[in-house]
Amino acid sequence: MHSDLCELFGIDYPIFAFTPSEHVAAAVSKAGGLGVLGAVRFNDADELDRALTWLDDNTDGKPYGVDVVMPMKVPTEGKAVDLKAMIPPEHLSFVERTLQQLGVPPLPEGEGRDGVLGWLHSVARSHVDVALSHRPVLIANALGSPPVDVIEQAHAAGVKVAALAGAAKHALSHVRNGVDIIVAQGYEAGGHTGEIAGMVLTPEIVDAVGPDVPVLAAGGIGSGRQMAAAMALGAQGAWTGSLWLTVEEYDLSAGTGIRDALLAAGSGDTVRTRVYTGKPARLLKTKWTDAWEAPDAPEPLMMPLQNLLVADAHNRMNRGDDPETISMPAGQIVGRTNEVRPVAEVMASLVKEYDETVARLQSLA
Repeated sequence: MHSDLCELFGIDYPIFAFTPSEHVAAAVSKAGGLGVLGAVRFNDADELDRALTWLDDNTDGKPYGVDVVMPMKVPTEGKAVDLKAMIPPEHLSFVERTLQQLGVPPLPEGEGRDGVLGWLHSVARSHVDVALSHRPVLIANALGSPPVDVIEQAHAAGVKVAALAGAAKHALSHVRNGVDIIVAQGYEAGGHTGEIAGMVLTPEIVDAVGPDVPVLAAGGIGSGRQMAAAMALGAQGAWTGSLWLTVEEYDLSAGTGIRDALLAAGSGDTVRTRVYTGKPARLLKTKWTDAWEAPDAPEPLMMPLQNLLVADAHNRMNRGDDPETISMPAGQIVGRTNEVRPVAEVMASLVKEYDETVARLQSLA
């Protein structure tokens, strides 16, 4: 399992692992892949700085990346309190009424947050500034191309830039803006995702951007066989996420409901909805997502208002032990994450099955 990206980043395997956990990111990097820490959960620049300092000290000198959420166009932003004032009262009452109906308890005193401010453009820029004060080899953007000046800022620091794309036309736009690596994110993927399946999307993007722009396949990759399929489609590696949600290193000290829900879920137990952030994202299908499909439910708000609306609700649900009231981004590959294993074991099984698959295909040639 090797591609030019292994030489570019100094990694053993072209397996890129997006994760909100610095512990998982470090374990992936130490196992030969590239751990990519999701920065959106860090409301405070000092929090992100501490997490990246930990990564610097606990990756044995191995490379890692950072993922931010930054729209290409700067949205209108005000202070968090002004944004919250834009949330309609009927949305607030719907959320509180739904939490009561689902029996979700409030958080302990002093444990709530007003929302994940990492969805704001200005906070995402601060995430880039903090990241570049450390030693990432990659800055990835979950919402396509970051602004050109941010791309230039990363390049000036010797850091490559990746951007997610759900269509070939988006990938071409990213390349024109100076993005180095395209992540072809198929419909199957968890979190923000488009409407085209990976089997169709990956070769479309590979053909569109040409041989000089590396493409990572994302969505539905959780085994060595699927990794081999991605490479056969022209990708130079895989961008994975949901695969790492049930590893031993993932911190679930807040409650067991998330892991129980993930372990029990099948590939049909996710839904693509705007409930999470205001943009289409794939989540676990639970009583919470069902409530937003009811006839009396309001339409989800635009980003970042929807996140500010539901952030406290998500914290309350995810702190609990009820797997039926969880709000968790997860891709269709969640049907394969049905046991808890250490990162090193998951990596080893990916590589082993990949090698076996390539050997089997060669025997058929």
